[in-house]
Amino acid sequence: MLPDIRTGIGFDSHALAPWRRLVLGGVAVPHDLGLVGHSDGDALTHAIMDALLGAAALGDKGQHFPSSDEKYRDISSLLLLEQVRKQIGAAGWRIANVDATMLAQRPRLGPFIPEMRNLIADSLETQPDRISIKVTTTDYLGFTGREEGIAAVAVATIFRPLE
Repeated sequence: MLPDIRTGIGFDSHALAPWRRLVLGGVAVPHDLGLVGHSDGDALTHAIMDALLGAAALGDKGQHFPSSDEKYRDISSLLLLEQVRKQIGAAGWRIANVDATMLAQRPRLGPFIPEMRNLIADSLETQPDRISIKVTTTDYLGFTGREEGIAAVAVATIFRPLE
């Protein structure tokens, strides 16, 4: 008998603004613009949350953490990711891996990826080698290329161990 294996996809994007700090994967990235959002605006972590929730068929982050709820204002998305981990764990799922890509023209995010992987792995109570994070530009095309925002897409695979 094979274990139950599922895969989910998540996507998120946020506009950039001068009055916000830039947080991606839980890391405060030095930049003159930050992501607008009800929470900390961490598009990378939000995409991962939706990928995990989708894989477990548990809805999406907006259902669990609505922007209409003031208790989530400016909250660290890593804390929300921990809640997602607990929810999928309570449903009997374990994380096999997460693969994510950020789309940003600027700033250069490559140097921050190791810390992002470690923070996300800690929140998910897994090893950093199960978390892949990449970054790409869109060669000045679209809203990310015009530096109006940052987007992220994630794929997560979860499984139920054999009994």
